[in-house]
Formats: sequence, structure tokens, C-alpha cells
Amino acid sequence: MTTLFLKDIETKYKNRLKRALFLVSDNDKVNKDRLERLAKGDFTREELYQLEYTPIVLEEIKILAKNLLEIQERLKEVRRMIEGQVPQDHVLLTIPGVGKLAAGIIIGIVGDVKRFPKPESFVAYCGLDPVVERSWKAVVSRGISKRGNKYLRSLFYFLAMRSYSRNPTLLKFYETHKDRLKGKKLYVALARKLARVVWSVWYNNKPYEPK
Repeated sequence: MTTLFLKDIETKYKNRLKRALFLVSDNDKVNKDRLERLAKGDFTREELYQLEYTPIVLEEIKILAKNLLEIQERLKEVRRMIEGQVPQDHVLLTIPGVGKLAAGIIIGIVGDVKRFPKPESFVAYCGLDPVVERSWKAVVSRGISKRGNKYLRSLFYFLAMRSYSRNPTLLKFYETHKDRLKGKKLYVALARKLARVVWSVWYNNKPYEPK
């Protein structure tokens, strides 16, 4: 959870830095080399607007860049720590697209998977359970409940979007539903499918097998 919390902070600082850069420059892109220069207060290579408020904004940019570098270094440390706690032979690592960092985050947040006797309860804990309204005429899907853990929901969504093509189960699901579901709805459905796969592999302690 710590790494996801730090990732949130990193994103917020990066967005604040970009907004500050936009006030004094045409270039709001942030790469490592530029970030290190800005953190040192080195603006010699910057093409800046010479405005009344420019010196004040530059001071803020320096502080934001320095804080962002510190957060990124802390993230590297946390990632190494999390990955180091996941055994090489952990069953979750047999799932295509789930690496040590993702497995470590899932294990760290969930704890004991045996407290979820059914995949539906695990999916709900991950905040990916569908909200369905039923009437005598029809069954209507209203998206996901978002009542569960927001970090797991974000993680599964990211993993599903990034690696569905490498996971036979997700790829099959994608090919089957891509004409009916579009955009975010499709990736949410893929994230839900991945959560069920993770539960099955972990709960039964059996390596992943495509179905």
C-alpha cells in the first residue's frame, strides 16, 4: 500500500510541477535530466517567460522538483523492499503479467486470501464488483461499486490494460467481448476477470493454467 500511496503523491507533485512550468515556459515535459537540473535551481538551459512573477514561480519549481526526486528515490527503495519479500516460487508469479511488485502489493494489502471463500467476495474487496439493477423488464449494469480497496482496483485495472495480450485468459475474454464492451468498460471487465484469476490461483495454491 505504501508504494501506491507514494505513487499517488508522485503523480500529484508531477502535475503541480507541470502546472508551474506552464506558467513560465512552453515546455512542461519532465524527464530525469531536467528534473535534476530544476531541483538544483539550474535554469540556464530553460527558455523562460520574463514576467513579473517568474522568480517566485522558479523558486516553487525548484522545491517541487527536489521533492519529486526524493519521492522517486523513496519509491525505488519501497519497490525493492516489496519485491524482495516475494519468494521466487510464489504461485502468483505464474500468472502472465503479474510480476514481483504487483504480487507483493496484492499480498501486502489482502493478507490471507483464505478469508475470501468465494471469488465474488475477493472481487468485491478489490472494488470491482458490478452494480446491477433488476426490474421486471430488464437487468441493467450500472458500472462497478467502488466500495472496495481503491489501490487494488487501480492495480488490477492497470495490469489488465497493460498485459491482457500476454495472458491467454484475458486475451480470450478481450476477443470475445471487444465488440460489445468499449473503452473503460472493457478494461474494467478485464480487471474483474484478472481478479478472479488471481483469487483462483492463490486460493487453491495452484499455478496458473489457461482455460
